[in-house]
Amino acid sequence: MLHRERVYRTEAIVLRRTDFGEADRLLTAFTPGRGKLRLIAKGARKPTSRKSGHVELFSHGQFLVAVGRDLDIVTQAETLEPFLALREDLLRTTYAYYVAELADAFMAEQDENQPLFVLIKDAFGWLCTARDLPLVARYYELHLLGLVGYQPQLFICVGCQKQLEPEVNYLSVGEGSVLCRKCGYDRVGTVELSVSVLKVLRFLQTREWETCRLLRLSPASHAEVERTMNHYITYHLERKLKSVDFIHRLRRQMGLG
Repeated sequence: MLHRERVYRTEAIVLRRTDFGEADRLLTAFTPGRGKLRLIAKGARKPTSRKSGHVELFSHGQFLVAVGRDLDIVTQAETLEPFLALREDLLRTTYAYYVAELADAFMAEQDENQPLFVLIKDAFGWLCTARDLPLVARYYELHLLGLVGYQPQLFICVGCQKQLEPEVNYLSVGEGSVLCRKCGYDRVGTVELSVSVLKVLRFLQTREWETCRLLRLSPASHAEVERTMNHYITYHLERKLKSVDFIHRLRRQMGLG
């Protein structure tokens, strides 16, 4: 007879947390070996709790977890990386919410994806120090899509299987691909994609962050790349993410466009 383990230890990044009961916290955490988990941190809202400072939103920690009937229970927690800047700067906080919400939306519970765990952890680190937060978001989006099976094809036209030329092409979100001018011009559901935006998307998709962070995009290019990615993601999720509208409102209030 197989016995299910009663306790396990795991790294975890807290994507979301809500108050639960009188003193507990309900956590949505992403782990490298077990994917997305819903966990209870009992007593974490009590000032005397040893766990309270170690289950903060967006923090990276080491958890000892007891298997429960409905929800597993965090019995011990130790912070490995607090990512303090994500809770001290409102704009960085908002982008961190977006990183967390996007991962939460695309991943089912207990669906293991270790590379995505690393990407989320890296993205939180980049958001702590980066000057160009939208660029971090675009890089994260493209690489997340690749890890969850929705990577857009940016080099070959799926219509004719030819290399895309440096000219106006067409994005078909339904096909997850860019179409050449001939194949995409009159196809229903396609949108124009400029040469400059396709170049940026290709660069972000195929380079490491340390190279991509050196990119300097004009406000117009930033806006077009963002619209393209929002269109693509909204189609595949079949809904808009709450944090997207909040980012736009906050940036307008701060005079950032």
